[in-house]
Amino acid sequence: MNFKKKYKRTVKKNNTYLCVGLDSDLERLPDCLKNEKNPMKKFNKEIIEATKDLVCAYKPNSAFYESAGKIGFKAWESLNEQIGEDIPVIADVKRGDIGNTARHYAKSLFELNCFDGATSNPYMGWDAIEPFMKYEGKYLFVLAITSNSSAKDFEYHHELYKLVAEKVSSWNKRINNRLGLVTGATKPEELKDIRKICKDEILLIPGIGTQGGEVEKTMKYGQGETHPNMIINVARSIIFASSGKDFAEKARAKAIEYKKMFNKFI
Repeated sequence: MNFKKKYKRTVKKNNTYLCVGLDSDLERLPDCLKNEKNPMKKFNKEIIEATKDLVCAYKPNSAFYESAGKIGFKAWESLNEQIGEDIPVIADVKRGDIGNTARHYAKSLFELNCFDGATSNPYMGWDAIEPFMKYEGKYLFVLAITSNSSAKDFEYHHELYKLVAEKVSSWNKRINNRLGLVTGATKPEELKDIRKICKDEILLIPGIGTQGGEVEKTMKYGQGETHPNMIINVARSIIFASSGKDFAEKARAKAIEYKKMFNKFI
């Protein structure tokens, strides 16, 4: 099943736009997991089991797995099996290279690991996007406006984030709408601008929770023309809601809280 169909089916089934970010930092895992053969893998399993009926997607960030070495790589390779085939999984890797290099990045994500979607840096243009689009049914989220304070260094120059949105809208006309955008929740006015250009693309929206994004404005400005088409990512506030043995239980409670908060404005 392609990404879009899987996403919309999961949204309908679970009645949610919440995405849990599996940013499973080895240094922050609960002490009760320290004796596990692979604490990251066990942590992910417990978090997934506790939240899988509350989410529309999961988004693991590769940095946390790469920095953990062999333990991290094994946990990364286990994610799709742990999550199952029903819920879309977005590999947050922000790849942005060209030619043969991009082809190998795409192969790693979509063949060897079978993720449903990924994130991409569009700085090098269409050449950095095209190798990923050769995988039918996969979806790529292109960085448009990010939540970090130094986004102004580049993203606002000549309204670059709007140009990215315009390019994505144009590219989508020839690739069956398989590109979305990453749009930070801490920038609601820019999110509004982007939605005027990309009326029905799926938006991956980080920045709610620890980063302090505004829920009401995000929900108001982020909804698409014919379908809300939002994936609102929350990571640390959910997965590290507790550092004790009840970490999964507390993660579930926090996920329920965010799900209700988002649905209030749909």
